[in-house]
Amino acid sequence: MTDVIDLLTGTAPGSGTDSLRRRRPTTREQAQASFEALFRPGSRGPEHAAGFDAARATLGERAAVAAFVARLHDDATAVELYLDVATEAGDEAATAAERALLVAERAATTGPYGDYPEHGPLAVEGVDGIRLSLDDAERAALGDRLAAALEHAHLLVFRPREASPEALRRLGDAGWTTDGIVTLSQLVSFLAFQLRVVAGLRLLAQREARPLSASADADADASANAGAETEAAAARDAHDDRDAA
Repeated sequence: MTDVIDLLTGTAPGSGTDSLRRRRPTTREQAQASFEALFRPGSRGPEHAAGFDAARATLGERAAVAAFVARLHDDATAVELYLDVATEAGDEAATAAERALLVAERAATTGPYGDYPEHGPLAVEGVDGIRLSLDDAERAALGDRLAAALEHAHLLVFRPREASPEALRRLGDAGWTTDGIVTLSQLVSFLAFQLRVVAGLRLLAQREARPLSASADADADASANAGAETEAAAARDAHDDRDAA
């Protein structure tokens, strides 16, 4: 299967970003395996497909949430990728993903936001922002499960410091099981890793495409090394998500 991060970045074999990623082969393999575990059930064998049940999170739900999160990150290429995943899952999943994107259009913002204790040392970093709440028409179109999932994904993307037992209870009230809630959280975490790596590699590729002076070559190499370390660190954070998903 095509490496998804290479696909999203337009990385060609033998390019500078390809060489960069080859410095961390385990990280590269784990990032791809995480994607396959979440969006290609059965690609690693029937024992993995067996645990992929609707009570946990259907492929259509995963794809819709992924397209939503990609739009929140303003990554049009990733949006198209996850719309394709939704389409592969069936007409109902494709429709759900399109409806999720309509919500994302009005919910996109910048962040992170959240509240710190008023008199605490980090109070000055407290910034208020959008708290996504779907209206009745959106909730009816998406269904309670997916509507709750999008609200929770928005919270994790823009207001992670406000994640709480109450937020998890809202998912449970909408029909999500404990395993499903864990999978949903892992999904958003993986996408944050994936899209962050993609954004960094695109910047490095743009720099590679520009003529560099001899003195700038050393800076470019240092940036490449930093990029590899960033991807490796982010992948370590997401490594456990792959197996759990």
